[in-house]
Amino acid sequence: MIVELPDTNTTAISKELIKVRDSGGAFTSGRVLTLLVSTYEGEPAEAAIEAANEASREHPCRVIVVSRADRNGPSRLDAQIRVGGDAGASEVVVLHLFGDLVDHGKSVVIPFMLPDTPVVTWWPGHGPVNPAADPIGQLGKRRITDSTKATDVAATLAQRLATYSPGDSDIAWSRITVWRALLTSALDQPPHSPITDVEVSGPADLAAVELLAGWLHSALGVPVTRSVGSFQVTVNRESGPLVLCVGMGNQAIISIPGKPDGKVALPDRELRSCLAEELRRLDPDETYHLALQGISGLTRAEDKIHA
Repeated sequence: MIVELPDTNTTAISKELIKVRDSGGAFTSGRVLTLLVSTYEGEPAEAAIEAANEASREHPCRVIVVSRADRNGPSRLDAQIRVGGDAGASEVVVLHLFGDLVDHGKSVVIPFMLPDTPVVTWWPGHGPVNPAADPIGQLGKRRITDSTKATDVAATLAQRLATYSPGDSDIAWSRITVWRALLTSALDQPPHSPITDVEVSGPADLAAVELLAGWLHSALGVPVTRSVGSFQVTVNRESGPLVLCVGMGNQAIISIPGKPDGKVALPDRELRSCLAEELRRLDPDETYHLALQGISGLTRAEDKIHA
């Protein structure tokens, strides 16, 4: 069910939420957090709502979407309340801000935040320069950006490091969880010979690959070369290289000298899966911070294409 509230105010929206709740359309007692979704005109607000709805099946929450539109016109607040089949296991409040209200999103959302629940702020489009200092970001215990949307990935990740505050995270980081788990598991297997260096190859300007390379540099403490090409991670050891790449049928292939290749089916890492993973933890992600720090120490190879 979707309730439209054009040209409204926060009091009218709050009354409508109570009315919907009293009629049995939504219950807040089981909500475990408030998810603030901050978007600007032209950014994928509907795709973000859909991902939040799916993630809410694992993490029941109230989703508050702040959608900033035209700041040049008169001030106006249009709202939607979505419950039931249109909201997954959550209830969604969509706030379209116009005119001067565009700069006052924090004041508009505060009346709708659930009391005594943690708050997570998510920017599904282009995030702010400093998430922790952003007015809506200040409300969140966790702040999730998405550097895959950046036009200049290197500059964006450098800025994320410069402004890092405990609680910051990135959808691009969640996209490589499976890869990190595979590499960790493979390196736990014998032979446990010393690692000399690592090469990470992948498409240029792909934030997930940059973060993977940075994580390996920080975690292993060895030289890591970032090259451009098809995706492949080569961990050079005295006993021979361990190679992780993608084969036919979206399978991860792990090659270790003297052993048959291991093949693992890769699950889809859709936006909703990455968001659900981010919502599982509300404590600071120190490993993400280490990955950001490791990027500055990477060696950049000349562009080359792996066969």
